[in-house]
Amino acid sequence: MNEIRKLNFDIKLQNHIWFWGTYFTLNFLRWGAYFNDYPYSFKSNLIEFSLHIPLVYFNLFVLVPRYVLKQKYINYTFSLLASLFAIYLLKTALTYYIISENIWPEANREYHPFEINHIVAVCIGELYVLAMASSVYLTLTWLRERERNRSLRENQFKIKLKYLENQIQPHFFFNTLNNLYALSLESSDKVPNVIIKLSDLMEYVLYDVKGTKFVPLIKEINYIQNYIEIEKLRFENVEVTINLESDIEDIDVPPLIFISLVENAFKHGSLNNRNLKIKINCKVVDNKLLDFEIINNFVISQNLNSKGGIGLTNTKKRLKLIYKNNFSLKQTTKLNYYIIRLQIPIHDED
Repeated sequence: MNEIRKLNFDIKLQNHIWFWGTYFTLNFLRWGAYFNDYPYSFKSNLIEFSLHIPLVYFNLFVLVPRYVLKQKYINYTFSLLASLFAIYLLKTALTYYIISENIWPEANREYHPFEINHIVAVCIGELYVLAMASSVYLTLTWLRERERNRSLRENQFKIKLKYLENQIQPHFFFNTLNNLYALSLESSDKVPNVIIKLSDLMEYVLYDVKGTKFVPLIKEINYIQNYIEIEKLRFENVEVTINLESDIEDIDVPPLIFISLVENAFKHGSLNNRNLKIKINCKVVDNKLLDFEIINNFVISQNLNSKGGIGLTNTKKRLKLIYKNNFSLKQTTKLNYYIIRLQIPIHDED
């Protein structure tokens, strides 16, 4: 069963007072000037507004939630007509006993209660006020709801993105610590250098990109180069080439968005492959897209179904959150080379 929405009295009371006070004042001055009779205009508007206001809120907070939001339009119509008839009786009686026995002084002739022209005039007047006041209220409520929903979506986006980023970072350091552990078992003299490089990487992750939605691309490239240096200490025969074909100094990217792609090349390209070759190409296409391509060789008999672990999966999810469908991430094989190509819109630091 669908949850029935309700209208909430979430606009400050002082704003309601300002609205009705301003409306009353303008109406009082308008009709006072029109008839050149301000005392009559004041008494007449006092009676009318004492009926306008309850009718408006009765419609908004009783009739609309009970009938309109539940799609019971016939019930709403009859309830509104009954409310208008009650308003007509009250207005006619109050006018007769407080202002004048002529219940419609504004008309060109004297009217008596329940004459059709008088009933229509009163009902149209009430419907006019009801429509105007309800439109103002519902518009303000809609704007507040839109802002609230936008804020909620933004918070959900940040929470989900933060969750994915927190997954990516432990995943990366877990792999690096495994590498360090393997070297320590061999009592390798490379261990101190690995620790220093790892310290640089952790400083970048923990301080440089913390709470940052975009970072300069050049810093991401430096981060990747540090990671590559760690992997070079672990592997004997690895050749990595980085080609920066365009000016990238003024381009910003999401932090740690490329590292999983690079990790993927080392992880799967090194399986049963003593001579690992990795090529990284980064360029700008038509001043609109950043093209980031990683190519690594692999043994043709290798099972590629294992490609794309948690790091690559989370990268796809992050890209979807940040760019929606405005990005391209393709994985292909050509001969004994595995290629990952990512294209994202350019985000300038300005």
